[in-house]
Amino acid sequence: MSIGRRNARIDVIRGVSILLVLFHHFNIAYRLNDTFLAQVFGWDAVRAVARNGNYGVTMFFVISGYLITSNAGRRWSGLDGINARAFYRLRIARIVPCLVLLLGTVNLLALAGVAIFQNHAPGGTAVSFWLVNLASLTFWMNVLIGMHGWVNYPLGVLWSLSVEEVFYLFFPILCLVLRREARLLIFWAAIIVIGPVYRFTHQGDEGGFLYAYFASFDGIAIGCCTALLAKRITLHGRAATLLQGIVAAAMVVLYLGGPIAETNVLGVTGMALGTAVLLLGASGRAATPAVGVGRVLLGFEWFGRLSYELYLFHLIVLGAMRTLWPPRVVTGDVKLLLLAGFFVLSAALSAGIARLYSEPLNRRIRAWRTAE
Repeated sequence: MSIGRRNARIDVIRGVSILLVLFHHFNIAYRLNDTFLAQVFGWDAVRAVARNGNYGVTMFFVISGYLITSNAGRRWSGLDGINARAFYRLRIARIVPCLVLLLGTVNLLALAGVAIFQNHAPGGTAVSFWLVNLASLTFWMNVLIGMHGWVNYPLGVLWSLSVEEVFYLFFPILCLVLRREARLLIFWAAIIVIGPVYRFTHQGDEGGFLYAYFASFDGIAIGCCTALLAKRITLHGRAATLLQGIVAAAMVVLYLGGPIAETNVLGVTGMALGTAVLLLGASGRAATPAVGVGRVLLGFEWFGRLSYELYLFHLIVLGAMRTLWPPRVVTGDVKLLLLAGFFVLSAALSAGIARLYSEPLNRRIRAWRTAE
């Protein structure tokens, strides 16, 4: 749901987030402990970067809440005037084409006998493809994972889409019922408080503290609140830049400080609030990143533009690589070659899907709307 020019600074944040997720998943498949990276920086340092990719998803949640709320406010001149039918159609236009393509690809590869794309039973209970497909299309894959474990390798990533879309199912209803921004802020503040409490009461249960709705809703709610506050708070100038630098440094310390299994209770809240500060600094600044930042951030921006396609399809690439080069037989710096190939192939696949499939369908579905 973007209107007008994209905000390059937000795409940079999104690009950092998706690359953290990709690096996390690659290290799970091909442990990098015996590579040149581990020799130069130390395995503890490499592992610290790789182990907390779920915090990248937390950042996604905040960005999503921010963009949905700010775009809806601009589109309908305030959240109290939101058109629920149009809102859902716009969500369908962006979400469903890639989701259907992912499901079709995984189902065909599973039927073709490619083992890694078939369902598995990590919890000891077999789950049918009918149930996995249903959970994917009706947005409760996170619940299925909580019950049975990561039952399908590439479709497991849909847990976060389930969280987002259930939140947005109620978004326009809340806006129309509560109407005033002050009431919405109070409601979302309650969701923000519930988040760490829920995670605290589900320690030891990964399906609870990582994937459950109320373990993740607070990140989206923080993004929604940030969008409303951005109309009243501006973070520009040298003092704001210093503040954002301090916040970014604190986020790095939190990210590297310990595994998410140990830090999630307040860690998710901290990463979400830090992302909110960065978004406030990016608010209203749609130009490309500052010249002094250099081409590296422009690369992050490019990855950020493809973040949805990358998130959904990168495990297709990694699954294929694991089939062709089983991790048990890959050692040393060959893993770094595979890492580079993984990033390149994932980017190429996602760019192709975006250009030839998801963006054209997005525009076509939006064009079907009636006058409102």
